[in-house]
Amino acid sequence: MSPSRPRIRPRIALPLLLVVALAVLLAWLLWFWQPPDDGADAIVQRGPDVADAPTGGDFALEGRDGSVALSDFRGKVVLLYFGYTSCPDICPTNLAIMAYALKQLTPAERARVQVLFVSVDPARDTPERLAEYAAYFDPGILGITGSDAEVAAAAARYGAAYRRVEEPDSAMGYLVDHSAFTYVIDQQGRWVETLPHATASEEILRIVRRLLRGEG
Repeated sequence: MSPSRPRIRPRIALPLLLVVALAVLLAWLLWFWQPPDDGADAIVQRGPDVADAPTGGDFALEGRDGSVALSDFRGKVVLLYFGYTSCPDICPTNLAIMAYALKQLTPAERARVQVLFVSVDPARDTPERLAEYAAYFDPGILGITGSDAEVAAAAARYGAAYRRVEEPDSAMGYLVDHSAFTYVIDQQGRWVETLPHATASEEILRIVRRLLRGEG
């Protein structure tokens, strides 16, 4: 990562209403939501098109406790997702499903799996805010971000696309329209699979356990 001037990142507390909304959404997803029965190919991918075909590769961004590189997790299966904390529905859905899949793993399996949530909205998502947001889904999910250029470079490696959409009549000011894939990375740091939006937790578990068994 190229050196940059340190930035002061004030701690930003999530509004109480957002916390309540996330809790309700998580409960609904875990108890009532069922994925479509006609397979992943029938799931509509929301957001902009893929920027380029994924190639994978290492990158380094910032977490609450400092620099985080993908290579830090060699020996683990990594689930990589690009989104942002102000996302109204797509990100909470995917993160809740992944969190539920994590809870189905045994402690030994869980120790060998890492979820990375990369924010494509670094102007609003500080590492502190990301850590707080991710913890509502699962304390093991790691939120990271960086400069605009650093995030764009990481996204380009995996074909993740996003764009800022101005919303002048909204209190938020803008949204970020983004692709909603989850990228599966094996224990050697290689991108091996791309999962569409709202892939069922059972399918995530099947893929993760296959890789943990060394059957990549």
